[in-house]
Amino acid sequence: MKPRVYDVIVIGAGAVGSMIARALSRYRLDVLLLDKASDVGEGTTKANTAIVHAGYDATPGSAKARLNVAGNAMYDALCADLDVEFDRCGSYVVGVTAEDLVTLRELADRGRQNGVAGLEIISADEMRRREPAITPEVTGALLAPSGGIVDPFGLCIAAAEHAVLNGVELRLETHVTGFLREGQAVRGVTTDRGAFHSRWVVIAAGLWADDLLHEAGLDGFTITPRKGEYFVMDRRVAEQVRGVLFPCPTPVSKGILVTRTIHGNVMLGPNAVNVEDKADLATTAPGLNEVMAGALRLVPSLDARDVIRTFAGLRAGGSTGDFRIEAPREVEGLVFLGGIESPGLTAAPAIAEEVVGLLGEAGLALEERADYVPTRRAIPRFSLLSAEEREALIAQDPRYGNVVCRCETVTEGEIVAACHAPIPARTYDAVKRRTRVGTGRCQGAFDTPLVIDIMARELG
Repeated sequence: MKPRVYDVIVIGAGAVGSMIARALSRYRLDVLLLDKASDVGEGTTKANTAIVHAGYDATPGSAKARLNVAGNAMYDALCADLDVEFDRCGSYVVGVTAEDLVTLRELADRGRQNGVAGLEIISADEMRRREPAITPEVTGALLAPSGGIVDPFGLCIAAAEHAVLNGVELRLETHVTGFLREGQAVRGVTTDRGAFHSRWVVIAAGLWADDLLHEAGLDGFTITPRKGEYFVMDRRVAEQVRGVLFPCPTPVSKGILVTRTIHGNVMLGPNAVNVEDKADLATTAPGLNEVMAGALRLVPSLDARDVIRTFAGLRAGGSTGDFRIEAPREVEGLVFLGGIESPGLTAAPAIAEEVVGLLGEAGLALEERADYVPTRRAIPRFSLLSAEEREALIAQDPRYGNVVCRCETVTEGEIVAACHAPIPARTYDAVKRRTRVGTGRCQGAFDTPLVIDIMARELG
């Protein structure tokens, strides 16, 4: 029997790969999205700082600068269409010495070259008025009004679900091991679950993108995993931090920042340490001490007793120092994305449009679908509803009246909805990322057995 031939296979269902699949779903195309993990967003996407960057940091003229600013401008409409929480709260780069003021002016000039609007250097007194808990050593700050905060895994899930709702096929737990070839052309992929044929393959595999590039027969680009460690603090700390606070950057990092999260916690981090192992997500005592020390330099009143979670993430540091997005001339049928580190989350929707453009220029027919569903709705968040809205939801489904996670007020109805979503949650962590269950002060100590019982009942 003649094998099915997809128009495009996208390898990697992180934020970037999911955005690419979503962008392609607007067209009359047969698209397959593959990921080796048990859920979307299991790599860098699930463990980052959740900042929508303004765009003043990247080198003018770089792909990072261009796609950061373009992606940032898309976030209001994007998050409205996907029903994802987003707060354009602005961000600050905080100076604490006279020399830092020179750096702030350099960043402002760079940002203006990149097309970032509204940048302003504010005085120490103004910064104290805006952020009363800021260090008394503050000498001034760069205000970037277009900066914001988002739920990164919520955004990834939403993009992937939107793609699935519009006909994209998603296969999880499917590890790409190589490529099907016709001479110098890529014509699909081999996986631990069989071969899949296609006209085009897009490599959006994050930390493993260079391995796949080399498997396709191309060299000259490598990825170095860069570990960042974090603290998550209890919601009661939120009154101390109103926005996003960066220190002056270093050559390898934007620095250890202090930020309010979209869910009302405070997050500290990351540090930046190059490692060899692409699976090394261990936190370390020296690393966490470095993070806490850096955070206290910005907000001295923070108390380590309010920490409820630590974690580490890995960024895909590319050997060129810039995003690499191209259709290599040496290999027909391939689009490669590499080195998509910070500000990759911010740039993701713009990267997706760039990839669609590359495919169109290479001859892929892009005929828009008449039946395209333009929006996606999220699972109801019971904790955010008014009393009247809660009553109406419980009247519709009594399971929304059974609170399972007391810290975050997550109900049985939400967990059931997650189990039967367009991309069903099949692990506790998948439910956690969709509903906030287990993310409060007790970190799941109360709810875990209850959630597992519900999942067992719903999923068999």
